[in-house]
Amino acid sequence: MSREPDVTVTGLGLLTAAGDAEATWAAVREGRATARRDPELRDLPVSLSCRADLTDTAWKSGPTPRADPCARMGLAAVAQALERAELDPGDWDPARVAVVTGCSLGGMHSARAAAARLAADGPTSVSPYFLTGYLINMVSATIALHLGVRGPVLNVATACASGATALGTARDLLAADKCDIALVCGADAAVTPAVVTGFAQLGALSDQGSRPFDAARDGFVIAEGAGALILERPEHAAARSAPHLARLIGYGATTDAHHLVAPHPEGREAERALRTALEEAGIGPGEVGHVNAHGTSTPRGDAVEAGILARVFPHGPPVTSAKGTLGHTLGAAGAIEAALTVLALREDIVPSVAGLSEPDPAFAIDLVTGSSRRQATTVAVSNSFGFGGHNAVVVLAKP
Repeated sequence: MSREPDVTVTGLGLLTAAGDAEATWAAVREGRATARRDPELRDLPVSLSCRADLTDTAWKSGPTPRADPCARMGLAAVAQALERAELDPGDWDPARVAVVTGCSLGGMHSARAAAARLAADGPTSVSPYFLTGYLINMVSATIALHLGVRGPVLNVATACASGATALGTARDLLAADKCDIALVCGADAAVTPAVVTGFAQLGALSDQGSRPFDAARDGFVIAEGAGALILERPEHAAARSAPHLARLIGYGATTDAHHLVAPHPEGREAERALRTALEEAGIGPGEVGHVNAHGTSTPRGDAVEAGILARVFPHGPPVTSAKGTLGHTLGAAGAIEAALTVLALREDIVPSVAGLSEPDPAFAIDLVTGSSRRQATTVAVSNSFGFGGHNAVVVLAKP
């Protein structure tokens, strides 16, 4: 396999139920859960959620004042990432900038509002902004509109692997010299009664809390949020003396072709995605210092992933999952967790798994429990797996 060139991570931003990037990292580092009883879900079998607060974001007006919360969250995360990257849109060539988003469901709040108006008052009551809020490409389009980006702009949708798939897609655009800068954002805001009911009917949700890899785990807590990373070609980042937060050195993607929602029981293709990412990074499994697991807290999903990690990493690197703290942000999860992996590498910390009190004895992996672990780490991997059998793995390294 030919090795793709590394790309430089120069900025990151987050908006989650814990807050912005600084607040989110603090909550994850402390192992503090953000799940709360949700009044809008009180009549459903599951009423826990992790909602993000948009009231303090700067993106309340401008060219898209009617943007769906999904797009507004994406904009808030990108704004933080640009600030951290010391990037001013007025200074770049807009034709050499790309936007790649990972969004799995689109503007579900816009869809819900339109359906309610149609049912109550007929077709003339539906807002003409319904589709521009709902369509799945509108997070990427809204970011491009705000920032004047005129390079490749697209959304990828691989369910809960979307954020990681967006990172890999952006890396490929940079490697192909289609852009100098890629604004990558994973965003989803789907905490609505219909979506929650759908996941509950599949038996995927917990009304007790997210407990990744715990013996008593019974599903995930649905969440909303966004994560953004700025990727640049190394020579471009060096020419402008940009911050160097990390390097994206490997990416692997596969598909199970097994079942629409259940992972392959042996995790064959997910394992191949992980091994492909390591091979592309030019490293052996023993060089990985920690793993940010997909770790959704579902009985079958965690078991499959634990088996993969035990096979690929016999040296037993520490394993964490952010979903005990933040819930499952669906299409945003891969980008959010990649950003958290960058922060973990920079601070030589592997966060503990919130909600994990009794690790499943069947799992032969080193789960971080109790408090975060101090550990100098050069390379880490972040796993993302999604309905439809989509698997995406990114390998990140210190600058």
